[in-house]
Amino acid sequence: MDLHGKVCLVTGGSSGIGASTALRLARKGARVISASRRGSWQARSPLSRESIGLDVHFLKADVSEPEACRSCVDQVARDFGRLDILVHAAGSPVPGGLYEVSDECWMSAFAVHVHSVFHLSKAAAPHMAKQGEGAIILLSSAAGLRGCQGALAYGVVKGALPQFARALARELAQENIRVNCVSPGIIRTPFQDHLTPEQISTNVRNRIPLRREGQPDEVARLIESLIENDFITGENFVIDGGMSMRIV
Repeated sequence: MDLHGKVCLVTGGSSGIGASTALRLARKGARVISASRRGSWQARSPLSRESIGLDVHFLKADVSEPEACRSCVDQVARDFGRLDILVHAAGSPVPGGLYEVSDECWMSAFAVHVHSVFHLSKAAAPHMAKQGEGAIILLSSAAGLRGCQGALAYGVVKGALPQFARALARELAQENIRVNCVSPGIIRTPFQDHLTPEQISTNVRNRIPLRREGQPDEVARLIESLIENDFITGENFVIDGGMSMRIV
């Protein structure tokens, strides 16, 4: 898919991987709508300066609400005349094990990470079908590949996304709409701000074979390539510096 002139909706686009993806796609000539609960770049983010001169727009939306998902997609299609690409990067940490996670946090995790994908995709697919092609990219996590101690709910909801991508890819292939999933490992984003320098050092030293954290733009480059390559669908791509391949 040639990105020039395409309309792309990026959820969770105010910071981190979502913001880096929005900028990268806009640099390729896409018309990008960054949707988030904030409705703008994260405060003090250098991304606001980098976006000058690019076709980037902002939309306030809480994707944990089904109606907000539907209205967000419909507004983009109405204002820009089409929708070609959906990148779902919205998410938040859900710390805690079995005895720490409350019922409310459990349900909220599914609303933000899983239910939103269903509602966004259901709303977006008809608009893509009108164009004769489309691409949907879901942001999962390496935490969803295997048990993640101290993050039960987060691992479960992220583990659901690769399967959703596979199932949806089979269903939408007849419409020439491709669906893929990306599972990042430890990436230097505000998502990691709660970690102490000691915890970061431990992660790098003991968990990541490449001995460094990933950068948001490295994930954004992978997302860009999956959108542009018309012969990839139904796959989950892990980008974690080798973390998930470790046995010990």
